[in-house]
Amino acid sequence: MSNTAATSTDGGHSESSHPAGPGGLALRSRTGGSVAFGVRDLGGRRVLAVEIAGENRGALRPADGENLAIAARTARDKRIPLVCFVASSGAAIEEGVGAVHGWGTAAREFVANSGIVPTIFCVTGPTVSGPALLLGLADLVVMVDDSYAFVSGPAMVRQFTGEDLSNEGLGGSSMHAGTSGVAHFTVTDRAEADDLIAELLGYLPDHADVAPSGWPCSDPTDRSTPEAGELIPDTPTGSYDIRDVLATVVDDGHILEPRSGWATNLVTAFATIGGRPVGLVANQPQSMAGTLDIPASQKGGRFVAFCDAFNLPLVTFVDTSGFYPGKDLEWRGMIRYGAQMAFAYARATVPRVCVTLRKSYGGAYIVMDSRYMGNDLMLAWPSAEIAVMGAKGAVEILHRKATEDERSDLVAAYEDRLLNPYIAAERGSVDRVIEPADTRAELAAALDVLSGKRERLPRRRHDNTPL
Repeated sequence: MSNTAATSTDGGHSESSHPAGPGGLALRSRTGGSVAFGVRDLGGRRVLAVEIAGENRGALRPADGENLAIAARTARDKRIPLVCFVASSGAAIEEGVGAVHGWGTAAREFVANSGIVPTIFCVTGPTVSGPALLLGLADLVVMVDDSYAFVSGPAMVRQFTGEDLSNEGLGGSSMHAGTSGVAHFTVTDRAEADDLIAELLGYLPDHADVAPSGWPCSDPTDRSTPEAGELIPDTPTGSYDIRDVLATVVDDGHILEPRSGWATNLVTAFATIGGRPVGLVANQPQSMAGTLDIPASQKGGRFVAFCDAFNLPLVTFVDTSGFYPGKDLEWRGMIRYGAQMAFAYARATVPRVCVTLRKSYGGAYIVMDSRYMGNDLMLAWPSAEIAVMGAKGAVEILHRKATEDERSDLVAAYEDRLLNPYIAAERGSVDRVIEPADTRAELAAALDVLSGKRERLPRRRHDNTPL
């Protein structure tokens, strides 16, 4: 399928470029315009595929907005994933306000799909104004390298702010992957995008009422993982790549990491354990010492909510000394954004297992799916330190007048007395202290036991997510 759909005399798309593809079923194929959609097979999965492209640079007429709305509604009614390929210059100016109304109707239907069927957008070319805002409604966004997306273009930015930016500088795929967090993945071309979306669908169910299908797995669930513990440095401040630890635990060492370039102090990833798709959340000591800030809280909260919506068990790996301190973060709303992680975990009803590897201090300990956020199983390695804060900080607060020699003794005493997982286990905050070599086996067994977990949700219109 090409990046831009070819035009035909009876509509905006030729048969070869129609999203239904060979053997698919095209819907409303005679309406013409910039939107075509139909049911097609993608990586062995049936999806409702939408193509927003074609004539007049994909500008949306009122009829196009209607087609988008019908496509979203059809995916919801048929309970199949919605996959949209988009390259659009926005509303068709010559159509007047009716084109904007059409976009609004489509946006409402996309919102109605939220948490019911997975919605994946792939940006294949320039995507501007209203269509760009649709990306914010998607569950996952893939961007082709030479595409870009923004609400207000470079000319408008230059007029209002005096800044001179290119299309790529303002809204290119690399910017959205590393700065805005809009892009979950970037790919080189449309073919790679199709392959990536097919892999993503492999971790997801068709809709929220069923569990994801299992993957074939030849990796033994009782495989020992001593290398996981060997990755942890001997010094408390030593750095390591948490993805190496995750790779030792999951099937065949394979993880698929959305938003890998944004909020790098927190890793979120899809993987399988014993063939069962799971969502992984982990602090990244290589970036900001694994502390939490505003982008990490947004990234983690959104990922946890997504996994909970589509029945993916959550496995959380903790190694953090807390929230990153600073005036800028506090002024920008660290309280509000930090609450997003706590909110997402607290309302999640899927199976949840947490493993503390090394440091777990203060408020960050609580929001990283601690026992008191309602997880199902709390595990810890012998190297875990679970406390209000580190020994040095605690001694500086509690013993301000102590000499340097006295402080050294006090720090050592604090570490021996409080900075170990056994104290937390005695108080019920940790279910079991396990050896790193047993991590994969423990997780696989826990997920197997929890596979039948069900929770009764309270009757209410909706919750009020902190934004």
